[in-house]
Formats: sequence, structure tokens, C-alpha cells
Amino acid sequence: GANGKRIPCQCPPSRDDFVKALQANVHAGHCVNNTVVQVNFPTDDSVESQLARIDASAVTLQNFEAAGKGCPFVATTFGAQQAAIKGSPATPTSSTVAPSATASSNAPPTSTDSSAPVETNSPDGQPSDALIKQLAPSLGFRKGVNPTGSGDCDGAAKGADGKPIKVPCFCPPDRDEFVAKLIANVQAGHVVTNPTVKISFPTDDSDEAKLTRINAASSTLQNLNGAGNGCPIAATTLKAQDAA
Repeated sequence: GANGKRIPCQCPPSRDDFVKALQANVHAGHCVNNTVVQVNFPTDDSVESQLARIDASAVTLQNFEAAGKGCPFVATTFGAQQAAIKGSPATPTSSTVAPSATASSNAPPTSTDSSAPVETNSPDGQPSDALIKQLAPSLGFRKGVNPTGSGDCDGAAKGADGKPIKVPCFCPPDRDEFVAKLIANVQAGHVVTNPTVKISFPTDDSDEAKLTRINAASSTLQNLNGAGNGCPIAATTLKAQDAA
């Protein structure tokens, strides 16, 4: 992929397949495969519109096959195009590969005490930071499991062959880092690093609310370090939680 990043061999998709998916998303006003992700595709030549079109392309790519299942941003030159439009050089994000987990389970320890009372709302009516932290879905896995030596490690999800899907070894992020980014996104109402991706975080116990929170977590994860620059859903158990 771009800047030598490891990506799935099927990425990026053919242009015809990509354009077909993009057209469907633009016509729907959201990602057909991930309906909480809004798609905006202005047609003028302003810088803002050009960036919005790249964002629309990026979320189409990231959700190409299903919610959170597609191709990473670095499978394309979108980052370079985005930087060129902004008039600044593209800066690749570097990440430190964590050592493999030594615990008997690959699931990270639970860091939130769900029984502790929390303030439910901040002064502006948004969910409080404490409540977002309490309700944030678990990523369900550790980074750095079974490294291959080439930057890839096992993810939580398994492929059709029954083997763990390979993900970057820095994925998933630590829970504290993930929750901090999720809180920022919820309070902003969109992904801070990719503002065209809207975020909703209802706090009730309905199935719809739980799924919406999982989608908010997925969008945060996929754009953790920049627009389309984050961790794949396969690094976590979010997809399994979504299907449960």
C-alpha cells in the first residue's frame, strides 16, 4: 500500500466496482453498508468540496463489503491527494509495534466499573465523558498478538479459512486511547479526524442504541490517526458484537 504499508491483497478494488459503490452511497446519502456514516458529494471545485469528495471515497472504501469491512485508506493515494489539495505534504503516520501479549487470554482487561455511578450529562446536554467511557464498547482484543515480523499480527476476527485475519500490530489501540478519541468524537458530533463521518451515541439500552454505539466505536477506530487512517474492524470483536 501507500508508504509501504501492509494491506489486504484484494485492495484497492477495481475502479468499476469502486465507482458503482460510490454512486450507490452518494444517491443514498450514506454508506449503504453502514447507514450511520453519512456521505456528501458536492460537485463544485472549491477546496472544501474536493476534500468532501475524497472523504466520500474514503468511507466508501472502508465500508466496501460491509460495515467496517473494506479496504484501508493506505491502499490508495487518497492521503497524498488530500494533502495536495490542502497544500501541504502528506505525512505518514508512524506507529510503534507493541510486544505480543503475555496473558493467557488475548482479550484486554476490563478497565471500566459499570456499577460505579456516573454523571449522565455534561452541561451542554451531551453524554458526560464518564458515561461515554462506561458505555464504550469493548474492543475485545489485544494488540501485538502473534507477530509475523513484517508488521502484521493476529486480529480478533477470523477469515473464511478459520485463521485470524492479519492486522497491523499496533491494532487495536489501548482502551484509554480509544475511549479518549471516542469521547472527543461524540462531543463533536462527528469524527474529529474525518468530519464528514457523523457520530451518534445514544445512551439507552435499546438494541438500536447499542448498535449505534458500536458503529460510533467502529468509525472512531477506522479514523483513529487521521481520515481513513486507523485500525480495521477485524482487529476487534466489534463485528461479532454487532451480530450478537
